[in-house]
Amino acid sequence: MLGLMQQHELNISRIIEFAAQCHGDGEIVSRRVEGDIHRTTYREVAARARKIANALDAMQVEQGQRVATLAWNGYRHMELYFGISSSGRVLHTLNPRLHPEQLAWIINHAEDTVLCFDTSFLPLIQAVHSRCPTVKHWIAMCDGAALPKESGIPGLIAYEDWIAGQPDTYDWPVVDENSAASLCYTSGTTGNPKGVLYSHRSTMLHSYAVVMPDAMCLSARDSVLPVVPMFHVNAWGLPYAAAMTGCKLVFPGPAMDGKSVYELIENEKVTLAAGVPTVWQMMLAHVQANGLRFSTMNRTVIGGSACPPAMIQAFQNDYKVEVLHAWGMTELSPLGSVCTLKNKHLAESPEAQLKRRQSQGRPIFGIELRIKGHEGQVLPWDGQQSGELQARGHWVVGEYFKGEGGEILDEGWFPTGDVAMIDGDGFMLITDRSKDVIKSGGEWISSIEVENIAMAHPAVAMAACIGMRHPKWDERPVVVVALKPNATLTRDELLAFYQGKTAKWQIPDDVLFVPAIPLGATGKMLKTKLRDQFKDYQLPSLSA
Repeated sequence: MLGLMQQHELNISRIIEFAAQCHGDGEIVSRRVEGDIHRTTYREVAARARKIANALDAMQVEQGQRVATLAWNGYRHMELYFGISSSGRVLHTLNPRLHPEQLAWIINHAEDTVLCFDTSFLPLIQAVHSRCPTVKHWIAMCDGAALPKESGIPGLIAYEDWIAGQPDTYDWPVVDENSAASLCYTSGTTGNPKGVLYSHRSTMLHSYAVVMPDAMCLSARDSVLPVVPMFHVNAWGLPYAAAMTGCKLVFPGPAMDGKSVYELIENEKVTLAAGVPTVWQMMLAHVQANGLRFSTMNRTVIGGSACPPAMIQAFQNDYKVEVLHAWGMTELSPLGSVCTLKNKHLAESPEAQLKRRQSQGRPIFGIELRIKGHEGQVLPWDGQQSGELQARGHWVVGEYFKGEGGEILDEGWFPTGDVAMIDGDGFMLITDRSKDVIKSGGEWISSIEVENIAMAHPAVAMAACIGMRHPKWDERPVVVVALKPNATLTRDELLAFYQGKTAKWQIPDDVLFVPAIPLGATGKMLKTKLRDQFKDYQLPSLSA
């Protein structure tokens, strides 16, 4: 017997129309690329999102086609989020921190038809546009007066001119809730980046989860600052969650230094901010150096990489700001768990609470976690045994875009590549990573790519990239090199060889020369032995 309730498709258009109707005067504040502070409302963002839908219709962009963005956090990017997906197209957020070669590969793999970009990224667009044949329309996110002159990009138009003549009314299509809504590529895998294609349904359910009290606890009374980029797993879902609750939304634009972020927090009465540890390190340094305080911010979501205990203590003990340590992945939309304490834990000692807050927290409803041992057995949640962390749920990837990587699930569970233990209360602690990648400042660095560049040098016989702990960036890559017989090569020569072949932040911090790279029985490099060999090594920036 079926229930007798109404059934409506879970479409993203419902979020922005709800925000416009019930929270129409809710503020959206942006620090723009132009340098000023811009103010708008949910009502105006919804109207301009409808203009975007009409403009895409005029370009004859079909439903399901990808429309890319290369932009900072701001109101125009927010308008594109809803205008693209709500009209049945697929929003594809591009990471400007990638090397042009990687960016061009991703654009071509996604077959983007339109690309909208902030003018600060013009040099990057100039470097890739001739290599991206599927992109038919290039749109600079500015007004006509600010349109770059002699850009070298044929047909370049200004965003404001693009939507100016379009009506602000639009009948949003009712699309199957399982239809694709947005696309993000992850470099947290070996080989080429892989696309994770989110649906309207998964995005809607993820948004519901984000706002729950034991997650980010958002409401119309909050003022939220997503420092996490909108090109990084859709800013952890905050643009959708904020619109769903009608909370004030504050965008930092390109200015993410400590002073600029602090000023936004104070001027806009921010109550919740979200970002990776490196952002908060810069902001805490500014606050501490100038004897400042937070007048409204009471909690911060920190994810992307492990949050140092000293940062948790500084926020909570010195500034009365609760740290919500979170864990997730591109493949999880991204939220998987948040470290919020249960009532019984409030009576624990400060030391016990701090230890608990260092964990990645408890899974939120909609996500299931399990750990598997070396022999494939599912391990108990006893807080002692660690194994491969796996996830399944309503917003967990089932396969990568275009089938890249083949079958990726293990009995319906997604292997995260992390090694973790889970205690009886559901608190999960990541103890290691099985993936052969390095996480620096919340961004993945593929060790294979680092190795391949080194191997391209004529003097190198074999190269292995390993991650070294860094107090600011979490990890930094170091390349261990064995030279060919009679070959000579210096550290500086090899590091110079990396220039122009990958993004600057992906270049190794150091080169370590060894007679030979240790190999296993199957010929694979034994990085565990290298990590053990260099366990006492210090990065040059730390030993100076």
